[in-house]
Amino acid sequence: MNDSHIYVGLDIGTTSIKALVCEDVKGELRVVGVGTQPAGGLSRGVIVDIEKTAHAIQAAVRQATEKSGIKIDKVIVGLPANYLQMTEVHGMITVANQGQPREIINQDVIDVASAAMTQNLPPEREVIDLVLRDFAVDDFNKIEDPRGMVAVRLELRATMYSGPKTIVHNTKKAVALAGLQIQDLVVAPIATGFELLSDGEQDFGTVLVDLGGGQTTTSIIHDHQLKFAYVDPEGGNLITHDISTVLNTSQRNAEQLKRDHGYADSRQASDEVQLAVDVVGKNQPVNYSEKYLAEVIEARVRQIFERSQKKLQSINAPQLPGGVVLLGGVAILPGIKEIASEYYDGNVKVYIPDQMGVRHPSFALAIALCKYEDDLRDVDQLLKETVHQEGNFASVVHQVVQQAAQTSAAPQPTRRPAPSRPAPQPSQPEAQAQEQPVDNQPTKKKKKNPFSNFFNNFFD
Repeated sequence: MNDSHIYVGLDIGTTSIKALVCEDVKGELRVVGVGTQPAGGLSRGVIVDIEKTAHAIQAAVRQATEKSGIKIDKVIVGLPANYLQMTEVHGMITVANQGQPREIINQDVIDVASAAMTQNLPPEREVIDLVLRDFAVDDFNKIEDPRGMVAVRLELRATMYSGPKTIVHNTKKAVALAGLQIQDLVVAPIATGFELLSDGEQDFGTVLVDLGGGQTTTSIIHDHQLKFAYVDPEGGNLITHDISTVLNTSQRNAEQLKRDHGYADSRQASDEVQLAVDVVGKNQPVNYSEKYLAEVIEARVRQIFERSQKKLQSINAPQLPGGVVLLGGVAILPGIKEIASEYYDGNVKVYIPDQMGVRHPSFALAIALCKYEDDLRDVDQLLKETVHQEGNFASVVHQVVQQAAQTSAAPQPTRRPAPSRPAPQPSQPEAQAQEQPVDNQPTKKKKKNPFSNFFNNFFD
């Protein structure tokens, strides 16, 4: 896979693993192949058996290769937002040579990013990403790319995202064991928030609710930044478990009932439609109404939304103009939008990809990963280069270490290598996000508005 316009998004989910091959054709990203396999070795969004996960990744990538006809050797991997922490950072360096201004080059961007990352992290955490806010050249700020400008001083404002080494290492190790290189590691809400929302939704603020199989991630995008992320260890698997328990049927039957006949809103289901269900201990199927099945599903869906909404209330999140966007496999349930509207303020919509063959909300992350990488600018790549130069993306495979060294020597890197310094870590606790407000820099006082209490805590 040598074509730089080919991208493979790898979504390592609790219930399924998806490998999506996309090609940039004249600025338009097209899906050319997809592989989907049942997941293995994951619990509530976190890898707990590296070898099982590696085998599932191999199977998904093999299927994507067969369908696309493209040899896949590198992937863009989505990371869950469990225990994600975000911090506003600031870096400054002197560019002048012997007191004389000079042009800013790539190395200056790397140096100022390194200066911004000079924060002591606990040994169990590692920097995942550094997302640009803006540069300042001498007394001029709000600059997106300072290269080529003449300056005495260069400053950088960015958001630094860090996560548990256990999650990051296990992900990288599983991908390496599958025989693949990591082109990029992207926090899932960053990819979906930056790529699936419109410019206005990212600017004014939108809540994303990713209803996955093993967990539900609630995040806030505002001012084109990920401002908040919370992971709740309840997802579609618990809906299946509820159906299995209440109807006394197998997990496989319960999953099939949910997919083929399930409603999130029982008001939309019929009491007259009867479903023949194979019940444990019964020689003949037992009939249950479609409405009864929907009532079982709705009870858990409401609990998921209630927990998400209470978390938003706990941080005094205001009603954001962009409303709420639902994605993930559970979002396909009929009536999900109507139930969500009872818990969230503003407009609620379900994101469904418009590409042929993947028109299902469960493919949202895989598509977003490809779009994210395709949209990266050179200056963004330099920030990513800084992250792995600092030792955070060292490889677990010797071959990838050598590639990392070659990439770091290049003036304009285009690939993020896979990691290198795997250290054994304590076992991962139960999946639950740890959100952290961004460290605010002093700003001018603004006129009070309904958003002020929340923005003062989380936004600049």
